[in-house]
Amino acid sequence: MNLFDVYPLFNIEPIKAHLTTIWDKEGKEYLDFYGGHAVISIGHSHPYYVNALTQQLQKIGFYSNSVQNQLQIDVADKLGKMSGYEDYSLFFCNSGAEANENALKVASFTNKRSKVISFRQSFHGRTSGAVAATDNPAIVSPFNAVHHIQFLPWNDIAAAEQAISKGDVCAVIIEGIQGVSGINVPDAAFLQALESLTKQYGTFLILDEIQSGYGRSGKFFAHQFAGIRPDIITVAKGMGNGFPIAGVLISPSIPSSYGMLGTTFGGNHLACAAAMAVLDVIETEDLIHNAAVVGEYLMNEAKGLPGIKEIRGVGLMVGLEFEMPVADLRKKLLFDHGIFTGYSGKNTIRLLPPLCITKNEVDRLISSLNKVLQNN
Repeated sequence: MNLFDVYPLFNIEPIKAHLTTIWDKEGKEYLDFYGGHAVISIGHSHPYYVNALTQQLQKIGFYSNSVQNQLQIDVADKLGKMSGYEDYSLFFCNSGAEANENALKVASFTNKRSKVISFRQSFHGRTSGAVAATDNPAIVSPFNAVHHIQFLPWNDIAAAEQAISKGDVCAVIIEGIQGVSGINVPDAAFLQALESLTKQYGTFLILDEIQSGYGRSGKFFAHQFAGIRPDIITVAKGMGNGFPIAGVLISPSIPSSYGMLGTTFGGNHLACAAAMAVLDVIETEDLIHNAAVVGEYLMNEAKGLPGIKEIRGVGLMVGLEFEMPVADLRKKLLFDHGIFTGYSGKNTIRLLPPLCITKNEVDRLISSLNKVLQNN
């Protein structure tokens, strides 16, 4: 059997990693400034994390959600305290797309509506409703396209008011920071207007913090810079530091009922051990503060790069847009300088390093970028 060929792959096979460093099967060392799509939050193979999973696996790795699991309660309690959402409820699942599916489902169950507002250049996942709410027709199949989705311009309060005021919108879903489209940060006034409008017209505000949450922005959630409290928040990537786990944080104003949601693997013992270890390390190593400080340093240092057009982002979620295409730049960084980065579109380098990245490692990235750009 062959693998279903849907990913273009670099000719690199990582076999070992520690914190911000990766080694391939040839023994070559790489600096990770991408974190596997913002998944690696506390660093690869963090000793505390490895020990937590090892100890849990020696006890019990999995049982279904038909029994008590104190670990779920412990994770929810700590997540609530660290994020400032102690009064919300948590539903566990396995991936970001699944979290968004469940968020949309909760909203629709509650206000009995089906129309969803999303935004231009959004990305919310690849499953049925999540991909329908993603502004990329190339990945939306005819089966997905039956959902009732309206895409609005980014940061356009007037357009949002016109659409929401019709009173037929189930939910507005928006990323805390748009990631796939190149690190677009919403205006605080725009998020505040969405909060006000959704409350006024019985619509639910869903904040997709799958990539921008868990301390990446320099706050626990990126939307907290705007001082808002959405009805539903989705989390995933950094939540498990590589172990598949996701969650939906749900306002106390939304009632639950048996059978409303369900999952086989969500919140299993091993996943919860991973999630608790991540929260512990974020707290004890002050990684949210580190994301804020090192992220600001990174964006300041990037201002002097040749050919830089725009620097977007907050904390350690950074987009470097250049005047020219970056495909060759990214390959040279990877193969000549041993640095993993991401991209968006043709001209933007996307940086999502582990939250434990240091200023010295930023200096190495900037030095390498300068060398590649000056030699082009």
